[in-house]
Amino acid sequence: MTDAAPRPRDHLGRPIEDASLLIVDDDAPFRLRLARAMEARGFAVRTAESIEEAIAAVRASPPAFGVVDLRLADGSGLDLIALISEVRPTARIVMLTGYGNIATAVAAVKKGAIDYLAKPADADEVYAALIADPQAKPAPPDNPMSADRVRWEHIQRVYELCNHNVSETARRLNMHRRTLQRILAKRSPH
Repeated sequence: MTDAAPRPRDHLGRPIEDASLLIVDDDAPFRLRLARAMEARGFAVRTAESIEEAIAAVRASPPAFGVVDLRLADGSGLDLIALISEVRPTARIVMLTGYGNIATAVAAVKKGAIDYLAKPADADEVYAALIADPQAKPAPPDNPMSADRVRWEHIQRVYELCNHNVSETARRLNMHRRTLQRILAKRSPH
């Protein structure tokens, strides 16, 4: 932590004693921008661009905070969240992803994440998620999901539960396989 940056404060305004933060993302410009922004907010930041590099960092010194990308070149950030939570159960971890869906958000929370943010998340959103009151309920969304988005999320969840098996997913959704393939090939509705 730099001398110029004050220590970050928790949701009650108290200084955070251990402000160690591990940022894991394979998008180098984003990772470095976020690292600089979090250092400016008082965190002692370490970064990693791969699961392998992150595992070594966690084993060397388990962080109090983590920001982990879902999809990395060498694996899933979900596995890393599980490791951090196992090694340091009090760690506050935020999952970031450009491929957001309800199934992975639920999986991230089950593994130990405290929040799940869609990219491109800015430093203020990440900071707010890291220091949020663990007992507070999230505010209702300003723009709730459309019916098309809810349908798409449900299909994605079943697809995840079926281990990305299109035939099994189509069977469980009582849907023609080709129709499902067309839906999966499209971008998510807003």
